Amino acid sequence: MKILLGVTGCIGAYKAAEVLRGLQKAGAQVRVVMTRHATEFMRPLTFEALSGQPVIVEMFDRPNYSTIEHITVAREADLLLVAPATANIIAKFAHGMADDFLSTVYLSNTNPVLIAPAMNVEMWNHPTTQANIEILRKLGVMFVDPGEGYQACGEVGVGRLAEPEEIVQRALEILQMRGEDSGLPVSEKPQDPESAFYNAQSEDFLGEHVMITAGPTVEDLDPVRFITNRSSGKMGYAMAEAARDRGASVTLISGPVRLQPPAGIEPVIVRSAKEMYEAVMSRLADITVFIGCAAVADFRAAKSSPQKIKKQGRKAITIELEETEDIIKAVGAYPNHNGRIVVGFAAESQSLLENAEKKLREKRLDLVVANDITQIDAGFDVETNAATIIKRDGSRIELPLQGKREMADRVLDEIASLRWIVTK
Repeated sequence: MKILLGVTGCIGAYKAAEVLRGLQKAGAQVRVVMTRHATEFMRPLTFEALSGQPVIVEMFDRPNYSTIEHITVAREADLLLVAPATANIIAKFAHGMADDFLSTVYLSNTNPVLIAPAMNVEMWNHPTTQANIEILRKLGVMFVDPGEGYQACGEVGVGRLAEPEEIVQRALEILQMRGEDSGLPVSEKPQDPESAFYNAQSEDFLGEHVMITAGPTVEDLDPVRFITNRSSGKMGYAMAEAARDRGASVTLISGPVRLQPPAGIEPVIVRSAKEMYEAVMSRLADITVFIGCAAVADFRAAKSSPQKIKKQGRKAITIELEETEDIIKAVGAYPNHNGRIVVGFAAESQSLLENAEKKLREKRLDLVVANDITQIDAGFDVETNAATIIKRDGSRIELPLQGKREMADRVLDEIASLRWIVTK
């Protein structure tokens, strides 16, 4: 596999060397293209020594009139990876500017593009930058979102380059999905080109409007105390990121979590089950795929106290609870279904498959993702998950322990297969 690594001018350019080495360890051949400003931070000689190949900076560094170099270089690569990517190069890509070698290569490229942005927090949050990113996402460009923390300018916030290991892993996942030999365990590539498992990830959800619920809900007992659960929102946020990267328009309705909503989606932050229900139902008419990942509280206080409940010498207290709104059941029963696909998650501690199948039937789901929360590294607030997908026709697909982003793509594969059956 061959990767073209674009390096642009910011302090994060030094991390590109780590990205290059990580890709090489996975067996990739890496060719580097640098912008002129990138050479102010890292010398081309460094990347030439690491890659064993000449680094291209200027349009006419090595004039060879028998080939058009920017086209040849673009076609030789299986993936164009830009890390770090400044706001400037993102703007050039979004608007078709081609005034240096890297931006010209981008316009000549027909293979997947992965961008790892790096910039000041205000530059990242600026509406123009976000609009440019949205343009590129709609064109099928994929992103490794920047991290949050201390920046070279002295400010703290979102914008610093993602960790090299994360960038490398994402690049390898993309190549794996295209059937390239990435050095990672790869399931057999299907021969049927119409199978959803072929993972044509850049465009298979174009035209879909996906709504995802994520995180816990919080049900107040009084101004101090509340009922909630251990959901971190990580699975739902991974689903939102994966759907976005596959071309969908995404609405993420989230309870209180400590996660930054992925860029390029519509985030709606709520607190209680009632608020989540109202947010879902008020937006449902235009939704083509609904994925209920949220751990919605089943009960709330029948009467929430406006004042802090005092102990006042009592040894015990009784609080009357009432059922909360059943969001996913309401979605399954929503009129004017119009082919909407409805997916639920079932987090269970016992009778996993039986309870999941009951949820599938009673709430009129198209498929349910059942996971045993008693398993190590597959419960709440961890980075991995294991599950069984159960479809309406009774078929089951076992998903072994894997990263939540990887699982999100597997769930989307199954949704895509359902959509193919519906449209066929």
